[in-house]
Amino acid sequence: MKHEHKYKSGPEKYVMVIDIDKCTGCGACVIACAVENNLPVRTDETRKLLSVDWLVIYKITNGKPFPKTRIAYIPRGCMHCDNPMCVHVCPASATDKDDKGVVSQIYPRCFGCRYCMAACPYHARVFNWWDPTFPKGTERGLNPDVSTRMRGVVEKCSFCNHRYQRAKEKAMLEGRTTLRDGEYITACAEACPTGAITFGNVKDPNSKVSKLVKSPYAFRLLEKFGTEPSVYYISRQEWVRREADRYFEEKAKKISKE
Repeated sequence: MKHEHKYKSGPEKYVMVIDIDKCTGCGACVIACAVENNLPVRTDETRKLLSVDWLVIYKITNGKPFPKTRIAYIPRGCMHCDNPMCVHVCPASATDKDDKGVVSQIYPRCFGCRYCMAACPYHARVFNWWDPTFPKGTERGLNPDVSTRMRGVVEKCSFCNHRYQRAKEKAMLEGRTTLRDGEYITACAEACPTGAITFGNVKDPNSKVSKLVKSPYAFRLLEKFGTEPSVYYISRQEWVRREADRYFEEKAKKISKE
């Protein structure tokens, strides 16, 4: 069922397609995301619910005993929904959706009420409990295009929006108003060694993502909630498509109890 909402995209609409059958769960995308976006690392990372991770890899199984056991990995960042529940509930207008499909997070406006975290069915937002600290010497490797966030705010994946700005500036210097396929990609997509993550403008008929989203094996997580996520998954394994939603629903119940 198509849900009506106020957010309309412009000539560009960026989406991500993740081929679960190609994902090995290596974590290269997680590291690339952390480095690209200046995510701090604390000395004690054992309390994972308090960690700051924009991209998380979940492991699901078919529930069958060996030797029929099958495992799949699901990378999950922000879904950048076309009907984002987080935007609807934010009292500070600290989050919004732009016309190219990116759900933004404006940190100076956020006062940490965490309504957006409660509203997000994907648990893609994290609360920053501490001021960021970086081991001595590593601060020289911080990305100058991404601001570090203060404690008391909610963080999330931005589809590496700063990379879009860079690509747009380069195109303008070359006398172009539109980006070519592949000029703007996220850090996770660039780092994936198996090519499981594809990113691009779905409104470009020649882009890779515009073809991948039409695959009969493509699906989106928790579509029944009407969020219309901009992250698509592909799997030729029927049990993966069946179990993915159930896994996230059960995880949401577990987190709410904790």
